[in-house]
Amino acid sequence: MQRADLILHYFPDITARQQDQFSKLYDLYKDWNEKINVISRKDIDNLYINHILHSLGIAKVMAFKPGASVLDVGTGGGFPGIPLAILFPDTNFHLVDSIGKKITVVKGVAEGIGLKNVKAEQNRAEQIKGEYDFIVSRAVTRLKEFYGWIHRKTKKQSIHPLDNGILYLKGGNLDEELAELKRIHQVYNLSDYFTEEFFETKKVVYVPL
Repeated sequence: MQRADLILHYFPDITARQQDQFSKLYDLYKDWNEKINVISRKDIDNLYINHILHSLGIAKVMAFKPGASVLDVGTGGGFPGIPLAILFPDTNFHLVDSIGKKITVVKGVAEGIGLKNVKAEQNRAEQIKGEYDFIVSRAVTRLKEFYGWIHRKTKKQSIHPLDNGILYLKGGNLDEELAELKRIHQVYNLSDYFTEEFFETKKVVYVPL
């Protein structure tokens, strides 16, 4: 199963518009990737599993509410922010990366599928002003360092079942990293939600702030 069928399999309630947006991502990323490399050349054929579905692992842990705001730090080519923004069209997503070329791709992809709930900006996490319900990211650095960048950027009032905080996609053995973090946390195994081999060691780490 590849392309948008895969998303529909795991998220059967998506609308026809969302299916269309997900299905357009392959051609958009393939086209952009030839101009600005944001996904390794050999990995582009695995876009739907390794990047889109991986990003949506966060949605298995947290369904963002309408009007909520989510910051995606070190978004690269738009992961996890773009797939999440498609899935939660009434949630506001702020995607940031320190590399301007990557933000060019994010803007191009968002425009290409008509996403209205995405703001993309070249910036460093430490310099972001504003407060968010959740901060998401995909393995940009060690959790302790990431926590240092963003721990003052969440809203005080929580509107979701989980308190406001970090939802971090990470793979492998995290024991050492979580011990170093020294914060309350919860780990969700993506293999509990997705059957593909890619997800065997992939996790979402939730850290309340």
